[in-house]
This record gives sequence, C-alpha cells and structure tokens, in this order.
Amino acid sequence: MEGKGFRDRAPEFAEAGLEVVGVSFDTPQDNLAFAEKNGFPFRLLSDVERKVGELYETKRAPEEHSPEYAKRRTYLIDPEGRIARAYRVTDIPAHPAQVLEDFRMLFAGRIA
Repeated sequence: MEGKGFRDRAPEFAEAGLEVVGVSFDTPQDNLAFAEKNGFPFRLLSDVERKVGELYETKRAPEEHSPEYAKRRTYLIDPEGRIARAYRVTDIPAHPAQVLEDFRMLFAGRIA
C-alpha cells in the first residue's frame, strides 16, 4: 500500500525533482514482478543480504515481530546525500503527501 501511494503521486514527485527508490529484502526477480504488478514507475532495489537495512535501521532483530520483513522507513535525502528527514511510517495513506510537504518546506527554491 505504501508503494502505491508513491506511485499515485509520481507526477508530483517528478515535478518536484524527487527520485523515489524503494528497497526491500526480496530478490531482484521478486521486486521486478512486484513493481510490474503494481505499476511502480520507480526502482525497487534488492537488499537480500540486508546490509542496507542495517545501515538505515530497517532490519528487524530476530526477536521482533516479522523479522523477515524490513521496518517501514522513509528517508528524504538531500542533493549532497545527507538525510534531511527520517520517517517511521505509521500513517501509510498520508505518508507520500507528508514527504512532498516536507520536501517543499525544507528545499523551497533551492532545488530546480
């Protein structure tokens, strides 16, 4: 559902100059099938070894609920590669709009 919200607002993200990238612990083949099934216009990267998940704190501990899945996190990264805002996604339907709003607030007039 989270990816669909970003998909549905893809024109707004593109107009703002934002690139949406998804990352999961699934295989490249599974991600490709998932992206095609859902019509995602953005890349889904595979982190089967969970190294990116460790760096971005999305990997769950073995004792956590559903440790096979990544935690829902979003990072708004500035043009210099720094994390401008980190989100723990709780309101999935409202989340894409929040990211766009935060981007516009943080970077108004600074990014073409």
